[in-house]
Amino acid sequence: MSISVNSSDRVCENGIQPVELLPATNDAHGGVIVDMKDAMEAQHFLTLLRASISQWRRKGKKGVWIKLPIELVNLVETTVKEGFRYHHAEPHYLMLVYWIPETTNTLPANASHRVGVGAIVVNDKKEMLVVQEKCGRFQGKGVWKIPTGVVDEGEDIFKAAVREVKEETGIDADFLEVLAFRQSHNTFFEKSDLFFVCMLHPRTFDIEKQELEIEAAKWMPLEEYAAQPVTQAHALFKYILELGSLKLDRDYAGFSPLHITSVFDDELSFLYLNRQQMQCLSSPDQSS
Repeated sequence: MSISVNSSDRVCENGIQPVELLPATNDAHGGVIVDMKDAMEAQHFLTLLRASISQWRRKGKKGVWIKLPIELVNLVETTVKEGFRYHHAEPHYLMLVYWIPETTNTLPANASHRVGVGAIVVNDKKEMLVVQEKCGRFQGKGVWKIPTGVVDEGEDIFKAAVREVKEETGIDADFLEVLAFRQSHNTFFEKSDLFFVCMLHPRTFDIEKQELEIEAAKWMPLEEYAAQPVTQAHALFKYILELGSLKLDRDYAGFSPLHITSVFDDELSFLYLNRQQMQCLSSPDQSS
């Protein structure tokens, strides 16, 4: 995160003549961030980059982050040849990093996890909302599963669960709780995966399946879901059924989102906690 602008475009070298540098801001950990925006010839960029690194080294800077928009792809090779490595890429930019001091590199790695959600939605007839997918590992295998999907960038977990149910089945539902989550590794281009199993309550019941990804969708009796060979053989399917059943019987309490703020910034966030047990533990003993 950048916190202040700290370097001008030009500095005096040995007090003789100004040397042009790349515009940079300080980060919170003793490094600098270069957010390139204007078109530049590779040779001119190389001159500025070398002068800038020399200046940052003298100032004791550590990590250097260079953000190159896709329009400046001509500068990637130059940057890499100066010792920078790829950190991460987004649709509109590439981030490259460089560690200046001869000490252990403490730059944080790229995001290590992808986040997914699965939605258990059960109606008053104890029927579970399930789908068959047109693609993926269960394509053409007749497997009925709960609606699932990936959380979008900047999207809250509970909102993602509601959205996936609506997109895949047309059902409007209210989020209740996160019942459990699973962590797995090497699932998506060597990234780890966090999968949140959520409980939702339906507000509508007429299904309108998504045509692009969903082969079929329906309300299935819990007994029929339990009888699927995949439910009996696959631990995640089995626990989804067990968790949903326990929640329906009110024998299980999951985690619900609590809106919180921070004294460090103005960002809002959600803390997922077991409110039911928290209230019980914090309430005075009524029997005494």
